[in-house]
Amino acid sequence: MQPARMMERILRRLLPRSFQGRSLLIVLMPLLITQIVALQLFYGNYLNVVSRRLADSVVSDLALTVDLIERRPASEAWVLGRAQLRTQLVIKFHPGEKLTTRSAPFVLGPMDEDLTDAVKRVFGAPCHIDWQATRQSVRLEIQVSDGVLDVIVPRKRLDVGPIWLFVAWEGGSAILLFIIAGLFVGRQVRAVRRLAKAAENFGLGRDDGPIHPQGALEIRKAALAFNRMQARVNRFVTQRTAVLAGVSHDLRTPLTRLRLTLAMMPQEGSVEAQELRPDIDDMVADIAEMERLIGSYLSFARGEGEEDPVPTDLLALIKDVAAATIRAGGEVLAIHAEHSLIVPIRPDAMRRVLINLAENARRHGGRMSFSLREVGRTIEITLDDDGPGIAESRRKDVFRAFSSTSGPDGGSGLGLTIARDIVAAHGGSVVLRNSPLGGLRVLLKLPR
Repeated sequence: MQPARMMERILRRLLPRSFQGRSLLIVLMPLLITQIVALQLFYGNYLNVVSRRLADSVVSDLALTVDLIERRPASEAWVLGRAQLRTQLVIKFHPGEKLTTRSAPFVLGPMDEDLTDAVKRVFGAPCHIDWQATRQSVRLEIQVSDGVLDVIVPRKRLDVGPIWLFVAWEGGSAILLFIIAGLFVGRQVRAVRRLAKAAENFGLGRDDGPIHPQGALEIRKAALAFNRMQARVNRFVTQRTAVLAGVSHDLRTPLTRLRLTLAMMPQEGSVEAQELRPDIDDMVADIAEMERLIGSYLSFARGEGEEDPVPTDLLALIKDVAAATIRAGGEVLAIHAEHSLIVPIRPDAMRRVLINLAENARRHGGRMSFSLREVGRTIEITLDDDGPGIAESRRKDVFRAFSSTSGPDGGSGLGLTIARDIVAAHGGSVVLRNSPLGGLRVLLKLPR
């Protein structure tokens, strides 16, 4: 196994699996590194320098006092008194004694080591430091040539301050910040879990309705996208169910006519073909009607999901649709466009939308005009006709499957439904308005 893959497997086992755990780890690691760096800067630089200077100051005062006593032995009492008064050092000498080796208590900080180094550097002798002699003082014993030098040093001359307070502040602030970060991460994770639960329930067929967007901006966008997807899937299922029910209902009429025609045909004897011609024509017409209904349903059910979006010139696409409309007997008055627009769309599906709309306009009026323009981040394709239009109260109903305004001889009622679904799959919308030509205006809005 390669070392990289082995390391990846080890990290995968060590790292938490949940999103919340990994998010908290991402917060915790920089926080710990920051606190460790801050502690190192204080402990390794400031504390070391100050502790070393304090130790050097105490040992220097002690060495000066010892030098004065050696120079004027008769003035020992006066020198020790002045030393205690000026330097706050209580110095005693125990002649003939030997320094006993004892274990020193643990001291947090570099003071013990710095004081020991200063004594060795100045006196060249071992020493013992009792940091717990009293609450206000430290006892320092130094082995000299003819005895032991016993010194009581005020703690304030050696101790920088309560180091534990700085450590407690570092640890407490890290814990507090981690708890605050955990609360915020928990809110985001709850929003993600709510979204995951809604998606799972929807996949199991439990429609809990749209979820309320919560959490960060990206999670809110994901929730809104899920709501749009849920609404689209529900609309898709509802429309397919309605279409299937409509096709099965509409197929019963030609099938009944076929059955009656076949039942009324002579069962015995010979019949002239000319006598059966009207019945045969009626059956052919019924079969054609059935083919049209089935074709409409298959076209609607097939949709446009198999086609990939490609950059497409919308103006060229509109011109192709206009030319096909003219060949079919329609009249295109004008195509208004300032310039070409290249947009990634599904060209065959969008051509199908425009052809459906142009065919509706040709059937209802005959004259139409196209326009193409860009408004901000939106592209608008407009088709105006001079037909009878659609009443505002009925504009929502025409998007339903088999809701046709063409009468009994018109279309299948799936044109606008197909157009709305295809445009919605592109992230756009279809709006119906009154046309300046007197008929209907169909406005397609596509994202840029």
